[in-house]
Amino acid sequence: MSSQITALPLSSLVRQLQAGEIRSVETTTAFLDSIQAQDSTLGAFVHVDREYALKQAAEIDARRASGDDIGPLAGVPVAVKDVICERGQPATCASKMLKGFIPPYDATVVTNLKRAGAVLIGRTNMDEFAMGSSGENSAVFPTRNPWDTERIPGGSSSGSAVAVAARMAPVSLGSDTGGSIRQPAGLCGIVGLKPTYGRVSRYGLIAYASSLDQIGPFATDVAGAALLLEAIAGHDERDSTSVNRPVPNYSATVDQPLAGLRIGVPVEHFAEGLDPEVEQAVRNALNVYKSLGAELKDVHLPHSKYAIATYYLIATSEASSNLARYDGVHYGHRAGEFGSLVEMYEASRGEGFGDEVKRRIMLGVFALSAGYADKYYTKALQVRRLIRSDFDMAFQGVDVIAGPVTPTAAFKLGEKTSDPLSMYLSDIYTISANLAGIPGISIPCGFTQAGLPIGLQLQAAPFEEERLLRVARMHERETDWHSRVPAQVK
Repeated sequence: MSSQITALPLSSLVRQLQAGEIRSVETTTAFLDSIQAQDSTLGAFVHVDREYALKQAAEIDARRASGDDIGPLAGVPVAVKDVICERGQPATCASKMLKGFIPPYDATVVTNLKRAGAVLIGRTNMDEFAMGSSGENSAVFPTRNPWDTERIPGGSSSGSAVAVAARMAPVSLGSDTGGSIRQPAGLCGIVGLKPTYGRVSRYGLIAYASSLDQIGPFATDVAGAALLLEAIAGHDERDSTSVNRPVPNYSATVDQPLAGLRIGVPVEHFAEGLDPEVEQAVRNALNVYKSLGAELKDVHLPHSKYAIATYYLIATSEASSNLARYDGVHYGHRAGEFGSLVEMYEASRGEGFGDEVKRRIMLGVFALSAGYADKYYTKALQVRRLIRSDFDMAFQGVDVIAGPVTPTAAFKLGEKTSDPLSMYLSDIYTISANLAGIPGISIPCGFTQAGLPIGLQLQAAPFEEERLLRVARMHERETDWHSRVPAQVK
């Protein structure tokens, strides 16, 4: 019975829980058992408190039995990325710097999940401080792709993606700064959505790059992503970047196809560096839309070629500022042995941060240093505006933009760790959406001959998540890619 429960998509799980066909304790136990059976191999979770999870589930069952209003996700287990604060549970960003940190408060998205009745099942692994594209930069252990455990799952929300792909959680939360939801979703064969910047509160999200970070859902299908987004989205006065506008009923409209759909195909995303198998799968997905009556139109995003450089100036600059607080005095790990105050700072940060975090801090400090800020950081902000203008112009003639999520399928663990630039190029198609602040979604659209998932990325104008989900569901309804499960899933 437990394997039947873990196989259910979120919408079916919710229906059965509401109908009393299954209980929350039974459901939570099934997913906890799945974690116990698989996670020693996959490394998706950095913390699971079985007693805490079952206590939440029992409370939901008791409240349901007494007729309380318990919320739309009542009894549903949800995994949460270890960069999002949850009161009383560790939040370490998979870093030695925050080892042992227990937040005294809930992030707004966690508050919203609790209000919706969700059971918080565990904290998921990630690239340290959300800096990475492979899941290998965790200070705890690497996360492995359930389709091939010798390969990376993508990052930085590696654990959140693997938890859903391996059916260790029906849905999860990740964060996306340059593709960290969409990229692992694409490489793991599930759905991952980055909302518009400001659609979901960042209060309680431990910052990497504050003008780029956004929290979003992972699910096995589009309807699940719609339900979870509905639960977490909305205005929050505690986040100055949160936008005050109504949250649509995404789950009510997700199954309504769009007539007269116009899909933009960015010429720049089908150039050198795109793996032929990935390109073919994406072209096949576009043909599915064409068969449904959609019009495919070439669009140009001329400044996208500058996206990587622009991103790694803005993101690292913001990271160097955000991570300055971890000095062994105000926050974070303090070295055991040191001489002067300066030596304490150096030793504490040297021990607490991993190589990739140090690399990005140094890049950011250089970009902001005297005599260079105008040349690099200010120039990057100007190019960012041009990238947003490219999208604004494109969306005047199309409803969504479609293309690949990543240039290749999942590569092998260790294959690119010695070549940071090659690793950074894994995000070449996803970064622009963060720079422009627009929503993007990754949905499964095929597999390589080696059996590795391939993702299709759809992007829409700001706050058009409802349209994005409906367009994604149109493809999903015509294919079965989303229903495929890794052979090793228990």
